[in-house]
Amino acid sequence: MPGTNAPIRAMLISKAYVSVEYRRKAELLAAGGLDLTLVAPPSWKDERGDSRLEPGEARGYRLEVLPLALNGHFHLHWFRGLNGLIRRLRPDIVHMEEEPYNVATALALRAAQQAGAQSVFFTWQNLNRRYPLPFRLLERYCYRTADAAIAGNRDAEAVLRAKGYAGPISVLPQFGVDETRFRPASEPPSTFTIGYVGRFVTGKGVDLLLRAAAALGGEWRLRLVGSGPERESLAGLATDLGLADRLTWVAPVPSAEVPEQLQSLSCLVLPSISLLNWKEQFGRVLIEAMACGVPVVGSDSGEIPHVIGDAGLVFPEGDVEGLGRHLERLRADPSAATALGRAARERVLAQYTQSRIAAQTAALYEGITRRR
Repeated sequence: MPGTNAPIRAMLISKAYVSVEYRRKAELLAAGGLDLTLVAPPSWKDERGDSRLEPGEARGYRLEVLPLALNGHFHLHWFRGLNGLIRRLRPDIVHMEEEPYNVATALALRAAQQAGAQSVFFTWQNLNRRYPLPFRLLERYCYRTADAAIAGNRDAEAVLRAKGYAGPISVLPQFGVDETRFRPASEPPSTFTIGYVGRFVTGKGVDLLLRAAAALGGEWRLRLVGSGPERESLAGLATDLGLADRLTWVAPVPSAEVPEQLQSLSCLVLPSISLLNWKEQFGRVLIEAMACGVPVVGSDSGEIPHVIGDAGLVFPEGDVEGLGRHLERLRADPSAATALGRAARERVLAQYTQSRIAAQTAALYEGITRRR
């Protein structure tokens, strides 16, 4: 445990920090008085491709770049050299932002325990699933070893308790939004523009958005930003629905360019559908759009209704007609859309800014060290 006046030495670890936007949380944690080391890989591979570590100054904290073994394997990857780094820096707290059933989490928590550090893991998992070996054993080990857990949504907290985790849990999304970058556009788009930003995969329900848009009247445009395995099939559906003249496809953009994409929209839609092995765990793009004063429309899959609250429009997942009615309402009543966008930004400022998430994370660290 650090001395009475010594800052807490914390190590924060995640593949997500290849994004310079996400590293803003580390900057705020350090500005709050932590002696912080951030660990990120040089790249992370997934269905969208190879995301390289984005350049950016590490203000107030140390950035350690460690290579990943089995890069691209969500549950099997781990950080090479992490054990040695933990032994050398001897942090008070090791905070691993990965699921408790992942190899990377178990190895990081073991290294923390061997170095006499306390540990925290993070989970988005909002379905109570029984994992095969060895993942079930990794999960049990992390439950026994960790001093605290962070659940990214309400259902994830319930899953932890149902599976027997008995330690303290904070319900807190992994990241907030920088409200100084994600802010309303100076001028709204001249044509009503519906947008989606994210992966093109089955669970995101983008096909439902295409079908709902096809039934709209009046003037409107549709902008789809992202990539993924469903891209070609969605393009075929758009052609069949006669949307080619109204639809713009945009390839994934660096995180620094996301605010501009959102500011070009009249509304953002997240039409996710729940699958047997997945339901929406948060929907970060919602709070990014809301911070930009863009009205949001989301399905009731997983955490989406809790994120939106009363500052957006929610429809039953899979309900194309219900989604269409919300879109038509926003298209036909600009004043109502403006009021909804204003309420959306106010909700983000109250609950989902990077500074708020950082402050709550720092408070968790302090509580852990105080209990010790």
